[in-house]
Parts: sequence; structure tokens; C-alpha cells
Amino acid sequence: MRAVVAGGGIVGLTSALALHRSGIEAVIHEQAPEIRAAGAGLGLWANALAVFDELGLGEQVRAIGRPAEMFFRNHAGELIRPAGFAEDDHRYLLVHRATLSELLADAVGREHIRLDSRLVGYDETGTGVTARFGDGTTVEADLLIGADGAYSVVRSLLLPGSDAVEHEGHHAWRAVVRPPEGVTVDRGVIVLGEERTRGGYVPTVDGTVYWLVNQFDADPLKGSPKEQAAERAAFLDTTGWNPALPALIESTPDDEVLHNQIMLVPPLPRWASQRVVLVGDSAHALSPHITAGASLGVEDALLLARLLTSSDRVAAALAAYEQDRMPHYRQVTELANTVEDSATPEEFAANYVAFSHWMLNR
Repeated sequence: MRAVVAGGGIVGLTSALALHRSGIEAVIHEQAPEIRAAGAGLGLWANALAVFDELGLGEQVRAIGRPAEMFFRNHAGELIRPAGFAEDDHRYLLVHRATLSELLADAVGREHIRLDSRLVGYDETGTGVTARFGDGTTVEADLLIGADGAYSVVRSLLLPGSDAVEHEGHHAWRAVVRPPEGVTVDRGVIVLGEERTRGGYVPTVDGTVYWLVNQFDADPLKGSPKEQAAERAAFLDTTGWNPALPALIESTPDDEVLHNQIMLVPPLPRWASQRVVLVGDSAHALSPHITAGASLGVEDALLLARLLTSSDRVAAALAAYEQDRMPHYRQVTELANTVEDSATPEEFAANYVAFSHWMLNR
């Protein structure tokens, strides 16, 4: 069996690796000129680490990360600890996206990755699929996997009119930076602030710090991304208890502040045809306020590889994958929406840990 994987992000790389471990040939086609990761810090929960354990990379992934905990504080600095949950429901591993991408690319094998290779179309038959690329080349395979993110070309071809939409008013700002002189960051601090803001910082394994600021229902943006982040950071501290966050933002070079209008993939009527299938954000891009997109996406990759090796027909495997994943993500969306709609920081914290508990124990 031979697969073409469109997209060289975390989920695309994991998909190819899972297929290789299952004895299936897979080649990644990435439209960018290099393997690179949009974003900065990435939280991997225990369910994702279990996937990497099964693929033989768990120890290496843990070596590039730093254990962290997702406990929230309110804008006055008071710690919120919802009752009824275990410590493990709050624990995750913080890694740098680019470092994880490089690790996965090495594990897949660079010879199995085609760069500057943008998918522009495909032709599907009952016996296979021919993928067409922007440079005029074509590749024949048994299946095409769309792991090309929220702006997926594969999804747009499989389901015309399914373009990602703005999560109106929801923005995120973030960066990885070394703490400036006089600022010590030895623990993570995540805050639920006023004006529907969230944010804070987490130290990473190499001595840098990942900081982030998010806001729902934001007013029209003014100023540079750095100024926008600093403005929202003020809503996270109304008593002067946490001077580290504004100091980290101020010390970040303007061109290193990443700003994103959050995009969502609308509910889809299907995720697969007989020879084409969607995984990760291409199928279910969600708001990052639950910080679990990558952890959920790598589960897709492993399940798909398992089903392909346990079925004698590609179409049957893709149908079984779709039947498993679509109801699963309907529940993910319901839980994520409950978190977003929380009226108070205490409700947000309780609904958030309820989501992580479900994800880790379902």
C-alpha cells in the first residue's frame, strides 16, 4: 500500500510515521520550502504521549519538553482549583513546535518528504488516486491523506465550500523569548482575566519562556501585534501581582510576536471518500483555548494507520475511521464550546479540567 500525505505539520508527520510503523509506504508533500511549524509552544497531553510511545518516540519527545500543569488563576492572582479532579487531569508536556517537527521529520526520514510540493488536485478511481502538484508532477497512490491544516486544499477538493471561517473576535498572540534581566520565570502561570482574556507564560526546557495572550469577543484591533498583546495583558492583572508577563511581552522583538485571527473548520458532512481522507485540523480545527488540537490530531493519525492495516480494503478502513472520528469530535466540540461559554473564571477552570479529564480517560 502507498499513501500520499498532503501537509508536513505535526499531524502529517505523525501520520506518515504511523503508516511506516505499520508497513505502509507514505510520502509527505509539503508546500513550504522547509519543514517548519507555525506557532511557538505546544502542549502535549498524556493521550498524545501515548501515541508517541506506541510509535517508539515517547522518550525522545519527553526529552525535548518540560512537564507543566494547567491550573488557572484569576485576574487578582488567586489560584482556582476545581474540586473532584486528579492531578493528572492538569498535567501536560510543553514542547517547542519547531523542535518537535524536526524530531518527527527525522523519524519519518527526510527521503520521504517532498518540499515545495503543493497539491492542486487529485483524480480518484475505485482502485487508487492520482495526486497532482503545482509543478506539474503527478503521483499515483492507494490513498491521499489530507493533513494540511485549517486551510486544507484536500478538504476544499473533497468538500467544495468547506473553507475555514473566522472565529469572530477571537485572537491569539504568543512568542518564545528569553527572560529579560531581572525577570525570573521558574513556574508556569496561566490567568483568566477580565474582558474574556486568557494568558500567561510557561518556562520551556531550554531556558526560554513561552508567553501567550488570547481574547474572545475582542474589539477591532489597533496598533502593532506587540501593542495589542500588551493591551490585553493588562486585563490579566488588576492588582500588580504579576509583572513578569508585561516584561516578557516588552522584551520580545516586534517581528517575533505571532498574532492569529482564530479560524474554525465548520462541521463537515463527511471526512472521507473511498480513497481520500482528512486528519487533524483539516477535518476539525477548533479554537485553541482548549490547547489540545495537536494531541487530538495525532490520535487521528494512529487510528487511521491501525484501521488500514486491519482491513483488506482501503475504502472500508476509511469508512470505519470516519464512523469513529465524527461522533468523537462532535463531543469534543460540545465540551470545547462549554469551556468558551463559561460565565466566570471558576466555571472556565472547572469546564476546562472536565474536558481534559474526558480526553484522558474516555
